[in-house]
Amino acid sequence: MRKSWCLRQVEVPMTEEQLKGTLRRFDTNGDGKISRRELRVGLRSFDVRFAGFRARRSLRHADANGDGVISEEEINELAKYVSKWGISIT
Repeated sequence: MRKSWCLRQVEVPMTEEQLKGTLRRFDTNGDGKISRRELRVGLRSFDVRFAGFRARRSLRHADANGDGVISEEEINELAKYVSKWGISIT
């Protein structure tokens, strides 16, 4: 009798460092800052529901100096906020 094995996708939560790296890749114009548009597009690539709304809320939460973008100094706060959504690696 022969056993057949099936491969299945397993979702693994991202570590904070993995999430920060992913968020940094959202900076598509390479200016070192993540705009609301870049964040929205990046979140959509992960099939995050209500990406526009969540990008706006995330920016409001993490943008400490109020300049309208997420800088390298603010990415830790953004990662903490976004990690609550349970984004996973498949």
